[in-house]
Amino acid sequence: MLDTAARFAFNEDHAMFRDTVRQVFARELIPNLDRFEEEGIVSRDFWRACGDAGMLCPTVKEQHGGLGLDFGFNVVVAEELAYAGSSAGITLQNDITAEYIEVYGSPEQHDKYLPKMVSGECITAIAMTEPGTGSDLQGIRTTARKDGNHYIINGSKTYITNGQNADVIIVAAKTNPELGAKGVSLILVDADTAGFKRGRNLDKIGQHSADTSELFFEDVRVPISNCLGQEGQGFIYLMSQLPQERLSIAVSAQAAAQRAFDEAVSFTKERQAFGQAVFQFQNTKFTLADMKSQLQVGWAHLDWAINRHLAGVLTTAEASAAKQWHTDMQGRVIDMALQLHGGAGYMNEYMVARLWRDARVTRIFGGTNEIMKEVVSRSL
Repeated sequence: MLDTAARFAFNEDHAMFRDTVRQVFARELIPNLDRFEEEGIVSRDFWRACGDAGMLCPTVKEQHGGLGLDFGFNVVVAEELAYAGSSAGITLQNDITAEYIEVYGSPEQHDKYLPKMVSGECITAIAMTEPGTGSDLQGIRTTARKDGNHYIINGSKTYITNGQNADVIIVAAKTNPELGAKGVSLILVDADTAGFKRGRNLDKIGQHSADTSELFFEDVRVPISNCLGQEGQGFIYLMSQLPQERLSIAVSAQAAAQRAFDEAVSFTKERQAFGQAVFQFQNTKFTLADMKSQLQVGWAHLDWAINRHLAGVLTTAEASAAKQWHTDMQGRVIDMALQLHGGAGYMNEYMVARLWRDARVTRIFGGTNEIMKEVVSRSL
C-alpha cells in the first residue's frame, strides 16, 4: 500500500477519497486482475463501479454531472491503479479525454457525453497515432473533408487505448491538409457511426488488460457540429493539454516503481539462500537502498510537479522532463526489483513480472522520451 504520510500535494479530502478508491479496487479490481489480463480488456462493470464511487472524471464540473474536484483527485486514482498493477484505461478518461471535451466542447457536447463519462456509461478514446506517424502529430494523414454540413472522415489509427471499449472517439484529422499543423481538427466520432470499424485488439508485450486497438474510418459521415472546439485548432489543443497528459504518465510510473520496490523488499526478506534471507546479503541491501533513494527523490519531485499543475503554472517543458525522468526511473527500479527476485521474477505469476512488462511502453507513449528531451532542450 502506498505510504502517503510524507506527501505534501494532498489534504484530508484527498486522503478520504484515497480510502474509497482502495476499497473499490479491493472489491472490483484486485480479484479480477488476472481475468482482465487474460481477456485483454477491462469489463464495463468495472467502469460502472468506478463511476458509482465518483472515481471517474472527478474534475468535471457539477453542472456537467461531475464533482468539480481538483486534479489531485485524479492523481489519487492514477496512483492507486498503477500500484495495484493494473493498466485499465480509466486514467485516459480522467486525465485526458474529459479535459478535452469539457474545455473545448460545446454545451451540447457537454450534455451528451460528460455525465455518462462520469457514470462509466460512456467510455472514451483519443485517436492520434497512425501507422506511419508516432510522436509527429503534424504528419497525420487521416482527413475530414467537408460535404455540406458534414465531415467525411477517411483514414486509420493505431495503438489506441480503450479502442475496443470506446463509445466515442476524439479523432485528430486534417480538415485542411494544405495547412499542415494549422489544418488539424479534433472531431468526435460515435462508435456506432456507419463506416467506423475497430481492428484488432493488439497483442502487446505488456499492459494486456488495456484494450489497445487499430481503428478504421471509411467515409465516416458526422455533422460539422461534432468538431471539438474550433476547426483548425486541433494541434494547438493537443499541445495545450500535454502538461497534464505527461504528468499523468509520470504519476503512474512513480506508483508502479514503488510497488516493484515493495515487492522486492517482501520477496528478499522471505526468500532463503545459503542459509540466510536474500535480504541479508550486502548486494541486496545496497540495491534496495539505491532503489529507495531514487523513489524518495521521485516522490518529492512528483509532488512539486502536482502542486505546480494545481496552481496552473506547470510548463510543457517541466511536464516533459517529469515524464522522461519518472519513466526512466520506473524502468531502472523495476528491472532491479525483478533481478532481486531471481528466476521467480521471470515468472508471470509474480507481480514484478507484470510490472516489468507494463513499464516498457511508458518511455514510448505520450511522446517518446527522446522527444521529451527535445522539448526540454527547446526551453533552454
